[in-house]
Formats: sequence, structure tokens, C-alpha cells
Amino acid sequence: MSISDVTVNIAVLKPTPILGGFGKPLILGSSTAGKEFKDYLDIDAVKIDYASSTEEYKAASALFAQKNPPAEIAIVSRRTGATPETLTDILPKLFLRDWHFLVTTSTAALDITTIGDAIEADKSRQFFFRTSDKADLATILAKKYTRTYGFYHIAAEVAKYPEACWIGAAGSLPPGSITWMGWTLTGIAPLDVTATELAAIHALGANTYVTKAGTNVTSECKSGSGDYIDFIHSQDYIVFSIQYAVQDLFNQAQHALQKISYNNTGIAQIESAVRTVLHRSFLNGMIATDDDNVPLYNTTFPPRSQVDPAQVAARNYPDGKFEFVQAGAIHKTAIRGTIKFA
Repeated sequence: MSISDVTVNIAVLKPTPILGGFGKPLILGSSTAGKEFKDYLDIDAVKIDYASSTEEYKAASALFAQKNPPAEIAIVSRRTGATPETLTDILPKLFLRDWHFLVTTSTAALDITTIGDAIEADKSRQFFFRTSDKADLATILAKKYTRTYGFYHIAAEVAKYPEACWIGAAGSLPPGSITWMGWTLTGIAPLDVTATELAAIHALGANTYVTKAGTNVTSECKSGSGDYIDFIHSQDYIVFSIQYAVQDLFNQAQHALQKISYNNTGIAQIESAVRTVLHRSFLNGMIATDDDNVPLYNTTFPPRSQVDPAQVAARNYPDGKFEFVQAGAIHKTAIRGTIKFA
């Protein structure tokens, strides 16, 4: 993450259960000599550094082959030869770079959980993995990750990077504007399973690719914890956008040889920046509306008179708050009909 004077914390208040760069992918590969982090605009550029036989190239090809390919991807290859880099070595450095979705060329369960642990701790990125091993899925499910998403398929299709296809199809679209369920992927064949078998895959915390109503589509879009991909993506977008907007407010004031004064006007400027992000998020489909179509978000920024004098002296305003109701999406429906004879 970049250096900033703005801290945004978000608490996800889930309803009590009834019983029962934001589109940019990073490919993390490995090779004897390794290769540094580098950005690529198309598959031809990738081929200059990675031969078509390499796993990094195969993953990149899957990303760029989709209907809505990313404008840019990044690739890094972890060194496994002399003085090898472990995942624990390289991951902290990668979190300082510009990307959001992570794909790894490894399918080893230990590698997946090592990366998943780091992703969960960082709380700003999303990780997609693929597997044909249900035992591995059970191991990974036990972690209850919220930001790590499994794509289950047979081995031949796993080799084609279905999770990269998924990111390539959906990841570059505006956060909150889509759900990740129901996407048709280029280069991947559907898994031939019964409804019972599909339910078992979902119960293992994985997603897959099946045929519904004659169309090949992604079956679900959940993590092992049950969190939806688009919800986490939207959450990350809002947090980053508020942080960026308020930091930019501070920066622009300095450039104009002004300051954000510690008075009610300055506080209102900060609140306005936050509300602008929330309204844009509503327009993108992230925030719900009430029955009168009024967006369900709110901000609370107390006046200076209600701020602890010690915080005023320290030039810190810690009391701004925002909240919103997520819009979500409809994935299933039940419809009742009546047949009449008169």
C-alpha cells in the first residue's frame, strides 16, 4: 500500500444468521533464476519474457483471452535456484506493488494456504486458486478464508487456468456493477456433474464451471467463509477510494498554499470527500436503496466542539464515520404459479 495520512477502517456488520489498479491481476510464478515484478499490456509483451511453454505465459494467456480482458497485468517469478526465495520472503514485497487479484502457478495445498494466510492478513487483495483435489479443498476450507476463492475442475481443465479465465472475464469491470456468478469463460469446458455433486463442491468452499439452461457458466462466487467475491471487491474499492480522496484533499490544499483548517469547514471538506465516494459507489451498484430509491449510506462527522482537545492539539481528527447497506445480487429465485380452469 502507498504512504498515506488517512486511515480507513471498515467493520462488516453481518445480519444474524437464521439457522440453517482494482481490476489488475498479478501472476505469481516460479523459476530457477526468477524474474522481477513487471507489467504487461498484452500477451505479445508477455511472450518476450516468458516462453509459451511456461506456466506464467499460460496463466497470462487465460487472462487476456476473455471477453473483458484486463488493460494490464503483472507477473513475477519467484527464484527457486541458488539462494531461493520462499513465499514468505516474496509476499510482503508484493503487497507494496500495484495489483488486486492474485493467481499462482502452483496448485500445492501448502503454497495455497501460505498465500491465503498472507492475503487474509493484508486485507486489501483477493486470491484465486485452482485444484482438482477435493482433499486439498477440505484442507483449505478449514481456514475459512474470506479473500481466497477456489476453482474446482478436472486436472486437464485445471491446467488451463480456469481461475485466471474468471478474473479475465469479470475482474476489470467496475467494482459493484456485477456478480461473479454466471460468467461464460473462453477456453474452459464445463464440468459434467449432477446437482448433488455440484452441491458437494460448493460445500467444500469451491466454485466451478457448469452448464445451466444450455449455457456454460461459473457456478457460484464464494470464498470458503461464504463471502461473495463482489462484496469483498466492493469493500476494498470503497476503503481505498475514501483513503485516496481524503489524501488528495490534503495534497491539493498544500499545492494551493492552503490548509484543511481544524474547524467545521475543514471537517465538512473531509466529509464531502467521503460522501462523494459513497455516492459513486452507489451509482456503481454497491449500495442498496430504500423503498423510495434513496441510497442507504450515511456519514457522521462531529463538529470541532465535540472533538477531544488532545486530538485537536495533535492535529488529528479521529471521529469521522460512514456506513452503508450493501446492494448484493439475486442468485436464486423461487416462483409460484397457479393454473385456473375458469
